[in-house]
Amino acid sequence: MTWSIIARDPGTGQLGIAVATRFFAVGARVPYIAAGLGAIATQAFVNPYYGIDGVKLLREGLNAHDVLASLLATDDGRESRQIHIMDASGEIAAHTGRDCVDWCGHIAGSGFSIAGNMLAGADVLDETAKTYIANDSLPFPRRLLAAMRAGEAAGGDKRGKQSAALLIHGEEEWPALDIRADDHPDPLGEIERLERVSHELWVHFRSSMPTRQNPAGNTDRSVIDASIAAARARRS
Repeated sequence: MTWSIIARDPGTGQLGIAVATRFFAVGARVPYIAAGLGAIATQAFVNPYYGIDGVKLLREGLNAHDVLASLLATDDGRESRQIHIMDASGEIAAHTGRDCVDWCGHIAGSGFSIAGNMLAGADVLDETAKTYIANDSLPFPRRLLAAMRAGEAAGGDKRGKQSAALLIHGEEEWPALDIRADDHPDPLGEIERLERVSHELWVHFRSSMPTRQNPAGNTDRSVIDASIAAARARRS
């Protein structure tokens, strides 16, 4: 009942997942990322443990194909599931069960994986991929959203639209960006709006948060304020 894109930004190394569906709160159900290790989207009849256990397996050093095999082996409901995985090396593994609702399928390219079910047709994934490839000059979050918008324009979820989400991780266990529209008439449009809002304060505060390399982060408010002021001056 969903389509999603998993991608790795070649410039920053960030991993991201964008997802949309005609169902409530897709961001709470589909996307999982293990920072620096890989990303998983669990769809159709969602099995949350594909994400929970899959992230653990990625942290244990398994590659995408081994993670997928391990998850499917323990799930008698696998034929009603859809899942795709990208690991840190860029290896991609995907499964679309034979009981998933048409149209359903998966495509992949250099640095990205796209999967969906209960879609208007194969064009949804094809247009998502084409637009992602064509927009490599965009900032990573906007590139993912542009791709999803193209998939929506090609028909998206054949039942309509309700929720969407965007999850991006860099090197840290906490997300660089985690935004959701849980119940909205234009969920991808709302995610686009929230991504723009994130540039007002969040992206400046983010650079001062604690990291594994710098556990204290930066608590000098003047540094954050200066970054915000410089960004505002550039926009004016």
